Amino acid sequence: MNAVMSEPGALWSVSLWGLLCAAAATLWWPKVRTASVALLALALIAAFAHGVLGAPALVSLALLALAAWLVRPARPRAARIGGHVLFVLTAFALGLHLLPGFNNPQLLADLRLSADSAPMSLYFNFDKPLAGFWLLLCWPLLRLYAAGDRPRATSLGAGLAGAAIAALLCLGLGLALNVVAWAPKWPWFGALWALNNLLLVALTEEAMFRGYLQESLQRRWERRRYGAHAAIAVSALAFGLVHAGGGARWVALATLAGLAYGWAYRKGGLAAAVLAHFGLNLLHFTLFTYPQLA
Repeated sequence: MNAVMSEPGALWSVSLWGLLCAAAATLWWPKVRTASVALLALALIAAFAHGVLGAPALVSLALLALAAWLVRPARPRAARIGGHVLFVLTAFALGLHLLPGFNNPQLLADLRLSADSAPMSLYFNFDKPLAGFWLLLCWPLLRLYAAGDRPRATSLGAGLAGAAIAALLCLGLGLALNVVAWAPKWPWFGALWALNNLLLVALTEEAMFRGYLQESLQRRWERRRYGAHAAIAVSALAFGLVHAGGGARWVALATLAGLAYGWAYRKGGLAAAVLAHFGLNLLHFTLFTYPQLA
């Protein structure tokens, strides 16, 4: 066990992270959006008070607030375009941890989950999830659930199917490429990892690549033949390319996963895409080498 925080520090970090997770969980019910905003505000205030966020982080929050103001429908077209450019640049900078003022707590460092696995670390990130919160709170075109009489049931089915498709494609190819091997496990921090991955990681990435990019392209190309399919393909390729740091194999695997997530989003909205993403990640984490073979 390679915990890198003292017990009091870990307790505070888990508490702040728990507030952030609670804020993300309540985003799914529009009737309690006020509670979600209040929980997010409380998490950020507490993070500033305990040094997880520093004064420079206010710049990132101001940029996101400005982007939200600029993209409102009442603004001139040039202002809306500028707002979207500002959001995308800020979101990717947050996702790559390039903006100052975020002292993301690290719970684990250089931990090997199996004898042949590469080391992994676990951070409670406060920068990257802000893009996900922005999208769910400020981007009205994002579809949370499927259309129809049983939206949540349809979203659940599409998400489970998307996870199964992604697992067959990606884990099967990962085995063939010697990226992963069979390695069933459930480490002591498994529940923390799972909640973090579901509520913050998968939510943020799917809101960005499917709810924002794919949905925008799909609407723009809706009158073109195969426009919806092209939107899925472009968003999947973009998702793959952001994994370029892991090499060509990870780009290929992430692109394949993105195709499955994109299909799930088209059938069941963001809830289905997040479930598909988390489902694949959970199978990878619990049953195969994580994050990859050394």
